[in-house]
This record gives sequence, C-alpha cells and structure tokens, in this order.
Amino acid sequence: MSRRPVIGVPTQNQPAMQGSLPPTWIMGHSYVKALTASGAVPWLIPLLDDDEDTLRQMYEQLDGLFLAGGVDMNPETYGEEVSDFCGRIDVARDRVEITLTRWALDEHKPVLGVCRGIQVMNVAAGGTLYQDVMAQRPKTIRHDYFPYTGEFARDEITHDVGVEAGSRLGKIVDAPRLSVNSMHHQGIKELAGAFRPAAYAADGLIEGMEAPNGHFAVGVQWHPEEFIGRDGATDRLFAAFMQAAVEFKN
Repeated sequence: MSRRPVIGVPTQNQPAMQGSLPPTWIMGHSYVKALTASGAVPWLIPLLDDDEDTLRQMYEQLDGLFLAGGVDMNPETYGEEVSDFCGRIDVARDRVEITLTRWALDEHKPVLGVCRGIQVMNVAAGGTLYQDVMAQRPKTIRHDYFPYTGEFARDEITHDVGVEAGSRLGKIVDAPRLSVNSMHHQGIKELAGAFRPAAYAADGLIEGMEAPNGHFAVGVQWHPEEFIGRDGATDRLFAAFMQAAVEFKN
C-alpha cells in the first residue's frame, strides 16, 4: 500500500482555563476530517515558535501544508499598528504559519489556505490586509456571517464569487461562479507579487489567489471544508491539493 500524503496543519492557541485546562493547542474537526476524507494523513503542528529546529524537522516530513481559519493576524506582521478593528490575535500562530509558508513557497511544497489561511499566505509573501473590510473598504458587501452569534451556520451560503477564467482555481472547480459561505472580517488589501487573483466577491474583494509559476499554492477566502463530500467544486479542490502533494512526495 502506497503511503498517503502527509499534510501539516498548524494549530491555534487555546488560553488556559483556570482549574480545568492548561494552555492548549487546538484545531477544528472539520478541517482534519476534510483532509482525511480527501486521502491525506493530517499532522497537527504545535506552535513551537521558539524552536525552529523542531519545527523544521516536522516540516521536512510533510508533503503539503494546509492553513486553516482562525483568529485575526497581527497587523504588525504586515507593517501596521493594531487598530480597534482588529480582534483576537495569536502571535505564536502567526510566526509558525508564516515560517512554514515561506519555506513551502521557497521549495514549491503544495499549500492550500482557507479563510485566515489565504491571508497568511499573502502576508508571508509580502502582501497586506484590511484589518476590517466593512470599516476600511467602501461599498463592500457583508462578509462577516460568523456562526458564534447563533444566527448563521458554518455551511450557510451567503454570497457568490466569480472565478477567473483560465486560472488554476477555475480549471479545478470547473465553474465560472461559486456560491460560498463567508466567516471573515479581514481580507486581502494589497496582493503579494508572488500571487495572482483567482476569484473575486461581487464588491471586488479578492477571495481566491494562486501562484502563477506552476506551484500549487492556492488560497480561498471561504470555508470549503464545510462542503466536502457534497459539493463537486470543493471535492475537486481538495483532490487537486492531494494530487499535488502526492506528486511532491514522489
């Protein structure tokens, strides 16, 4: 039996809960299950931001890198001061994900980023973000359909994105337009030169990007993991990522 591709998934910090739990590294089930359903062996990566040697040893075992959603990126990572628009940040996660992403981009190891993940990829390559799309970008549509209010589900379809014809993403999903969920308030402001746009929301916000050099480095602003197994475009996206990881492994 051939070895399945190993996909690294950096975790997120959960603060200590007094009398219950010490500081903990966590990651949502849906990301891991989507990767497993697609044929991957997920490897949850602890946020050892003070131990680059161990981090590198883990990275060397990976056939691909998956960057999940989560808390806001620290604006200091793209040269801005933290404003009132910014929510909770995780400095260790920023450091680890940016480091892993830069290694992967340098070595053409496959990368797929969703929601926060597309933002990490952009920042790691020199791009910037809106700290809050609604507050800082005129004439924007709503993007922050967060499930924690109880009003929206994680798989709730909230708007469409137009997919660029001829893009890698477009060829993978095989559709000019996708109906997606939306759980973010930050977004791409200045796109890094290492990427090209691959999908836009109706207000022009970049919601998909990719490396133009043949490297599988794809980011989407929505949460496709919520639709695995019941949406053809989603299944094709994860399958393409797995294929790229298998090719890298081999």
